[in-house]
Parts: sequence; structure tokens; C-alpha cells
Amino acid sequence: TIEYKKTLEDETKEEILALAIVELRDKFKSVSSVAIVPFLPDTDIKGVDFIVPQRGDKHTLLQLSQRNVAQYRVDKYKQAERLNPEQRHVRLLTEVQKKLHLETMPRTIDCFDNSNISGSDAVAACVVFKMGKPSKNDYRKYIIKTVVGPDDYASMAEVVRRRYSRFIDESIAFPDLILTDGGKGQMEVVRKVVEDELHLKIPIAGMAKNEHHRTNEILIGNPPIVVGMGVKDEVFQFFTRIQDEVHRFAISFHRDKRSKSQIKSELDTIPGIGKMTKQALLQHFKSLKRIKEADIQELMQVVSKSKANIIKNYYNKV
Repeated sequence: TIEYKKTLEDETKEEILALAIVELRDKFKSVSSVAIVPFLPDTDIKGVDFIVPQRGDKHTLLQLSQRNVAQYRVDKYKQAERLNPEQRHVRLLTEVQKKLHLETMPRTIDCFDNSNISGSDAVAACVVFKMGKPSKNDYRKYIIKTVVGPDDYASMAEVVRRRYSRFIDESIAFPDLILTDGGKGQMEVVRKVVEDELHLKIPIAGMAKNEHHRTNEILIGNPPIVVGMGVKDEVFQFFTRIQDEVHRFAISFHRDKRSKSQIKSELDTIPGIGKMTKQALLQHFKSLKRIKEADIQELMQVVSKSKANIIKNYYNKV
């Protein structure tokens, strides 16, 4: 059997096989009187018998040839992707489009995640993947403004509304796919904002978790349906990479915000130390710990002697 790539859409497989046999016999000057084939070609060659074996050694030989062709194609794809990494991303996104039944290739994907601890310092994040790769210049952080307490659904609605309302106002291109870090509930929250409020048509996919809080399903559509794929599927692993990235980005932002809030609240309790002094101290010492550990002389490099004494006396009492 052979791999013959010079195909035309209006040719049958029998015609393609016939063309390939003729070309290869001419190229390699073959005078073989027997040709083992997976099906009969649409041609007759004088002095050549075509055999389509169903069992026995010839059938084993045909199966081996077909496996060799399949492996050859895989090797050729891998070689091409090593030489041109963009080709791999195009192939991956084409597979995403196919499995999710999208109208267009998802060249741009937005993924959202919320982060809060007991409702404090609630934030959200959006990471953007373009042509299968993280586009960090397009990442965005959001401080939740309208939601009181730990309400992930309301926080998600606020962030999605703010993001795409701005896109509308500033004529920014919308993503080809929105990915939510959650299942049906998160998808419905996003859909209501995107479709019902903003009247946009953007496909929405979700990543549903099992009882162990591990993502085990990809959902798409309204109502959401499970996309048939295993956890080792290339598309599933691509989505989990996006999910891991948005988790990392959101948690990093949340930790940074909590840290700044704690520093701000503690410095605010020192009487006689104003906003400008606090900023100068943090800019010089970089952390609250270093301010606490500084002696009078070190503090006086930034503030007056009287303020240095106030700060030192405060921390000596704490």
C-alpha cells in the first residue's frame, strides 16, 4: 500500500490509487507482476495482477504496510511541526474547532477565574491565548466592585460585563471562544451577560469538575453538552493548561492585593504618619517587615527624627 498526496476533491480513492500505482511503477522502474492493495484500483495494468488479501501472509504484509504508512504520516507531521511550531498550533486549534463544533477557528480564547478567601479582597482575572499561546500583554486583573461577600457567580457576571462592555465601547475585537473555570452554572452566568445583556454571539465552553474538584469534562453550547474526549486528549490538555494559567494569574493577583491591604491597614494605625510618609517608607524599605526591623538611624534616612521615634515606639509596644 502507499500514501499518495496528490489528491483532488472530485477523485475517488480507486482513481487516486490507480494514479499512484502508475506513477510509482514508473519512478522505481518496477516490473512486479503482483500488486497487493487494500482495494481494487480503477485501472488495469498489463501483466499485473491485483490482490486484495483477506487472510494469510499477504494479508499480514498488507497490514504491516498500512501501519508503516500511518507511522510515516505521524513522523512527517512531527518533523514539520518541529521545523514550524506555528503549524502545530494551527492543527491544535483546528482540532478544538472540530471537537467543539465551532463556526471559526478559536484564534483568540479568553478564560476567566475568581479568587477570594472568605469573601475578602475578591478579585478576578482573565488570561488570553492567541493562536494557542499565552498572550500576556492581554492579561487583565479585576478588583470586584459591586459584589459583597463570596459570590463567585455575581463576581463572574460583573467582570464579564465590564470587559465586553469596554470592548463594545472601544471597538475591540471579541474573542473567538470564552472558557469558564467551571461547569453549567458558570457558563449560564457568562451566557446571560454575553448574549442576553450585551447581545453578543461568542461561543462559551466550560470546564466541569468531579467530586474531587478535578476537571474531568469539557462542556459547550446552550444547553451545555459534554464534548466527547478523554483527559489525555490533546484538546483537553490544552484547555487544562489554560485553566492552570488563569488560576496562577488570579491567585498571584489575590495574594498581592491581600499583602498590600495588610500593610496599608497596619501603617494606617500609626498616629501622626500620613499617606506620603507611608508611601516613602514602603518605597524605601520594600516591605512591612523591613520597616518593623529598621532602627532609628535607618528610619531617619526616609523620615524626620520625630516620625522615626513615633514608628519605632509604635512597634516596640506591639
